[in-house]
Amino acid sequence: MIFHPLRLPVTALPARMNNPFCYEPDVFCRAAVDEVKRWITEAPPEFKSEADQGKMFGVLIVRRKHDIGFVAGYSGQLNGRSDWPGFVPAVFDYLQPDGYFKRHEAAITALNKRIEALEQSEDLATARREWEGATHEAERQLAAFKIEIKREKEGRPRELTPEMIRRSQFLKAELHRMKQRLALQIADRKTVVDKMEAEIITLKAQRRQQSDALQRWLFGHFVMLDSHGNQKDLLRIFAPFTPPAGSGECCEPKLLQYAFSQGWQPLRMAMFWWGASPRDEIRHHLHFYPACNGKCKPILKWMLSDIAIEEHPLEAETKQELEWIYEDNDIAVVCKPAGMLSVPGKNGRESVLSLVRERHPEATGPVIVHRLDMATSGLLVVALRMESYLNLQRQFKEHSVEKRYIAQLERPIEANEGRISLALRPDPCDRPRQVVDTLHGKTAVTVYQHEGNGRMILRPLTGRTHQLRVHCAHPDGLSDPIKGDELYGTKADRLYLHAEVLSFTHPTTDKRMTFEREAAF
Repeated sequence: MIFHPLRLPVTALPARMNNPFCYEPDVFCRAAVDEVKRWITEAPPEFKSEADQGKMFGVLIVRRKHDIGFVAGYSGQLNGRSDWPGFVPAVFDYLQPDGYFKRHEAAITALNKRIEALEQSEDLATARREWEGATHEAERQLAAFKIEIKREKEGRPRELTPEMIRRSQFLKAELHRMKQRLALQIADRKTVVDKMEAEIITLKAQRRQQSDALQRWLFGHFVMLDSHGNQKDLLRIFAPFTPPAGSGECCEPKLLQYAFSQGWQPLRMAMFWWGASPRDEIRHHLHFYPACNGKCKPILKWMLSDIAIEEHPLEAETKQELEWIYEDNDIAVVCKPAGMLSVPGKNGRESVLSLVRERHPEATGPVIVHRLDMATSGLLVVALRMESYLNLQRQFKEHSVEKRYIAQLERPIEANEGRISLALRPDPCDRPRQVVDTLHGKTAVTVYQHEGNGRMILRPLTGRTHQLRVHCAHPDGLSDPIKGDELYGTKADRLYLHAEVLSFTHPTTDKRMTFEREAAF
């Protein structure tokens, strides 16, 4: 059975479906999630053991004629299966052992093995060593011969005899012949290497071609439904871009797809993480999470185009006050409230930049020198002249600007003080979320000091996006999210992070200036 009755009385439901990208689970979603949690706990070992390693689950409250119930799903596969009883099936099941995808995947895997075998072969290693050895030997012989020529030159008198001239001409010609001979020897060995590497390059091109073709085949078979039964595959939904890997396999599109295929009306939705957190991104056991932007947003935008959903806060019109702390002809210092953007978004919502330009229409240059997350409150310095902007930008680059933040963590913490260094990069499939990546990330360093009762003083020594939020939430950091951090922790009335101290050198007077505003929490 895939349609499950709710184990609580259903009274009035909201007129609009909640927004999958920003929501607070209601009592109906929480009741459904409690059921799914019980199923996971009681599931067969081969199901639960893999779920415990980390998996996103989701529930969708639906109306089936006159009944209200829910359907449940999980992202991707569990133990290689997309058909566990009680959960919605995959939008497109491409995992049949002898199916098109598996056959072509096996061919790509065979190419991978051939490429790996060639790259690690002793013949290629030997050919490269012989080529490098010939190159080094040629350099040694040429250097030695040039020293010999130099010594002969240094021992000659100013007036050269005909014999000395002939000797000089001979040495020059011999050097030329030596260069040609050694170049041919190097070229012969390089040809052997090039021939082996050409085979690898050809195989890699075949692998890329086959992989791209298989991906397009796969995306073309993920045919998504909307509430009226209209169909559109992922290639058309994401056009002119290529869908990210794994598109269509998250909880949200799977749940909606099944509901629409049955003619049921979606009412509410919630997704939660079960099990261990991945090492790169931050996921907490039993925490609720919004849909991802990279893979899910284009799909859900199409699937829910005719469904009334609640407005996203980022798309809502707001009117907030910007506190002006200091102003002169060169700079201004403001205190940004939580919920205000530093720069305008796609919808033109008010921001620090728009309000500064409204107050100072004469301002030149980019104005915004540094930013705070929309959810973060606190101090910002803005430049009213291009010269001031360049000066302040240089100070930030040289790390001479001092910033101090105060944060309230979700729970008490034992750490007293210390230093956190984690390499961060954006998650291309879920911007603006950041992930920890030691290979491709940029180093982010934060010094912290515990004030007591979960309040932390945070001093960022670098300025990476979401640096403080990730450093607090990640297991290799404080492993304790900032209160109200809906991306890396649990949603609350606000994000409890405030930039309380800002210190820099005035770009014109060269005077050191320090500003402070205590947090409202």
